[in-house]
Amino acid sequence: MSARRWLISGRVQGVAFRAYTQARALALGLSGYAQNLPAGRVEVLAQGDDAALDQLAQWLRQGPPAARVEAVHEAPAAEGEAPGVGFGVR
Repeated sequence: MSARRWLISGRVQGVAFRAYTQARALALGLSGYAQNLPAGRVEVLAQGDDAALDQLAQWLRQGPPAARVEAVHEAPAAEGEAPGVGFGVR
């Protein structure tokens, strides 16, 4: 099991980015969260199978229909940093 963190910028707040991310992550069997950051970015932290994390990473580069993703920065995260069960919206 691995954990990764993404910082997504562009038009990603006010377009249901977190809710769509939650639905996608849950469908992939991932745990973690998505939250808005003060500078207009969204942070996503997810933990689970590497293949599922790869699929989420690919989806984050596009986002939901109303979003306009300009940049996605990915970094490893420590296991246990993400909640062990479920995927929350903060």
